[in-house]
Amino acid sequence: MGDAVLLETRDPAVTGSEAVALLTLNRPEAKNALNLELRQALAEAAARLGGDGSVRAIVITGGPEVFAAGADIRLLAEKTAAEVKELALERYWKAMGELPQPVIAAVNGYALGGGCELALMADLLVAGESAQFGLPEVRLGIMPGAGGTQRLVRLAGKARALRLTLTGEIIDARTAEDWGLLSWRVEGDATAFALELAGKLAKGAPKAQRAIKSAILAGADLPIEGALAIERSLFQSLFDTADQKEGMAAFLEKRKPAFKGE
Repeated sequence: MGDAVLLETRDPAVTGSEAVALLTLNRPEAKNALNLELRQALAEAAARLGGDGSVRAIVITGGPEVFAAGADIRLLAEKTAAEVKELALERYWKAMGELPQPVIAAVNGYALGGGCELALMADLLVAGESAQFGLPEVRLGIMPGAGGTQRLVRLAGKARALRLTLTGEIIDARTAEDWGLLSWRVEGDATAFALELAGKLAKGAPKAQRAIKSAILAGADLPIEGALAIERSLFQSLFDTADQKEGMAAFLEKRKPAFKGE
């Protein structure tokens, strides 16, 4: 991965359960602008973590000052449409979008353009009071190209998605919370809160968490009957897991469950 993304796996003794992975974007001199090196490093880290059964939850952050200020414009400024297509930037997001574990974005400072799109990919989005979100690509004569228009309209609705993308407006954490973009708005450093949250998630039942994530993501845009069928099938499948037996036994025995992801 090089140094563009720092990968730290927190010790189970710290989280009280299985491992939590912390991914930190590491181009502070460029406000974590998403160049090819950083995109590739993110993809490699996501592919590695997705296949690691000991990692129960993942936090992605840009550090205490900025999440990511957008794409590296120098990468794209002189490109033609054919050359941008050949870059196939979407391939770098594939592994991140397919992560089976719960993913938490911890946003401090700017999350703009591609940085905002990366944050919106997470399952849970935690923002500190300093966080600012925007998709200002229109100011550069382009538009969001990594899911921004589609994820934003699903989270905030058509009117707000059009407002943000057509004007290039930047909104603060409180507005983002009001619009339904955030899971939590916190005082201070979002990363500290996100790591604490990840530690709690890491104590949960991994197969149940993954099934929940699959059901919500797969069913969100389907007619209700199709979505309910997905939910029902996944619900039933969990009764063949050891974690289901452990969870229900622990409930009946009035103790805390010890989930093993089996």
